[in-house]
Amino acid sequence: MSDIQALKTELAQAIEATGDLQALDDIRVSALGKKGRITGLMKMLGTMTPEERREQGPLLNALKDEIAALIERQESALKKQALDQKLAEETLDITLSVRPERKGHIHPISQTMEELVTIFGAMGFSVAEGPDIEDDWHNFTALNFPPGHPAREMQDTFFLPEDADEQGERAKKLLRTHTSSVQIRHMEEHAPPIKTICFGRCYRSDWDMTHTPMFHQMECLYIDKDVHMGHLKGCLTDFVRAFFKIDDLPVRFRPSFFPFVEPGAEVD
Repeated sequence: MSDIQALKTELAQAIEATGDLQALDDIRVSALGKKGRITGLMKMLGTMTPEERREQGPLLNALKDEIAALIERQESALKKQALDQKLAEETLDITLSVRPERKGHIHPISQTMEELVTIFGAMGFSVAEGPDIEDDWHNFTALNFPPGHPAREMQDTFFLPEDADEQGERAKKLLRTHTSSVQIRHMEEHAPPIKTICFGRCYRSDWDMTHTPMFHQMECLYIDKDVHMGHLKGCLTDFVRAFFKIDDLPVRFRPSFFPFVEPGAEVD
């Protein structure tokens, strides 16, 4: 019995100290193989008396099972250790920088509109909006365009089929040729004082090196008591200096004729 206990202690220490799978397999063969030490003791049971077999048999079976379990447990531990080492060597460094992500940007026209709203908003102007598809009355008649005005012709304006639910000039539909129609609609719904800006897409049948059938326009409308040309010059001067971010930008006003305004001026 003392020999069995000594063998158990020796094999357990050897198994625990083993650092690789090949050495562990050598221990299994030397202990449990056909010519192994435990196998040799099991073969000796046949030469023992019945009393000795009853005493030594259970001890040898227990030794065999315990050593087999120790070997299996150590084998699992060594395989896990080898796998962990392999994964550590093959792991990806997720802290490395990746390809730059493509990001969208605000369209230049949208950026400009946002800046215009900010600049004129600081002057007290609000934003007015209107439809792109307009009627003849709001686009022309309300702005004092006479019936025979060239802008009312097919070669200058995109006309649409008439609206069967409307009558007269309001039945004639077109793509607005300017944002002035937005001002008309705003004045229909609001009483003075009025201080608004309106901008958006406009459409004219015009196509050459400097024109396209669709363009963007912005207009300001300021209606109040005691409003004069000085207010217009002040607003435009403050606007161009804020837009170009030059506080001392020289601004020149030139008298100019426009059939729809009086007085008229251009800005340089």
